[in-house]
Amino acid sequence: MKFKYLLLPIFALLMVSEMVAQVQTEVSADSNLIQFSGMVLDGTTDELLPVPYTNIFIQESSRGTYSDFNGFFSIVVEKGEEVEFSAIGYQTVTFVIPDTLTEQRYSIVQLMSVDTINLPEAIVFPWPSRDHFKQEFLAMDVTREMQDRAVANLASDALARMRNSVPADGNESSDFYLRQQARSYYHIGQTPPMNIFSPVAWKQFFDAWKNGDFKRKKKKKKKKSELPENKLGF
Repeated sequence: MKFKYLLLPIFALLMVSEMVAQVQTEVSADSNLIQFSGMVLDGTTDELLPVPYTNIFIQESSRGTYSDFNGFFSIVVEKGEEVEFSAIGYQTVTFVIPDTLTEQRYSIVQLMSVDTINLPEAIVFPWPSRDHFKQEFLAMDVTREMQDRAVANLASDALARMRNSVPADGNESSDFYLRQQARSYYHIGQTPPMNIFSPVAWKQFFDAWKNGDFKRKKKKKKKKSELPENKLGF
């Protein structure tokens, strides 16, 4: 019985040695593989800014990757393979993995140069020359209908309707939001001032009352929205 228990450790050692030999065989078979990593930077400036999303392609193969937002990349390659770096606006660069590497890892810093393309000058005219344009412009027959249409489009009431109906674009919306934020930050930690306590606003109100502005507006029976606004809000 004791001899039986002594065989168990010997059998375990044989199994472990066999597994180690198998792992060493696999490592020696994959010794040609290299973990290739690095950074892709813009070499045209002194700041060395990263070049994000650079295409990294292994030539004569279907393998590749791309750099992240910070310009970092990592890919498994073989010794002697040629790696191509390409990005929009930059010149394509190739790098050959050295076949004399003794380690399984290799890192580089790949610099990219800006690819400037100068296109020939192109001048577009609706007429062959400026003289032709001048002749056609002076000879243009502006009818009464076209004049009336231009006057109607440039009328103050038409422009006012457009200002009220046309929605604000992105620049106007963001500008309005930033102004509101700046106004709130200006009075942060304290109560915002009220115009009802402003002596300037009260003076404007009394001057308008003496001049009869509100009385004339009332005689014309205009809507409340058309009355002149003052800093007091009424």
